[in-house]
Amino acid sequence: MALTLTSPAFAPDGPIPPAHTCDGENRPPALAWSGAPEATRSLVLIVDDPDAPDPAAPRMTFVHWVVYNLPPEATGLAAGSKPQDLPPPARAGVNDWRHVGYGGPCPPIGRHRYFFKLYALGAQLPELDRATKGDVERAMKGHVLAEAQLMGTYQKQR
Repeated sequence: MALTLTSPAFAPDGPIPPAHTCDGENRPPALAWSGAPEATRSLVLIVDDPDAPDPAAPRMTFVHWVVYNLPPEATGLAAGSKPQDLPPPARAGVNDWRHVGYGGPCPPIGRHRYFFKLYALGAQLPELDRATKGDVERAMKGHVLAEAQLMGTYQKQR
């Protein structure tokens, strides 16, 4: 069985509801997953936008959420999950707004794509102080057993 990642908030490749963006409550959507390999020791979730700042001329990938060391028995996250709500020993990393936790879509121009990426790892990662996406990716190198992806889109309300 393959690792899968879904959200009851939006369909794959569909629009992300405003409640999960800067136009709304800016809270993370609920996520559900299944199919982690038996050897999984932890899970990592990274949400980023490769279309920043303008989808017609992207210059960077903007990071919205980093969560690492999710327990292997976890099967999802509730809508609105804050760092203190994460199941132990999970930790939230720093997004590109330099905040720990989720920062929702808030594109300055055009419709952007947001990739929710889940990784099953064969190891638990060490405690990382104010971990960035890069820190987590370096730590998980060589430990990825499986990965799943869910993409949603968003364009700011006018």
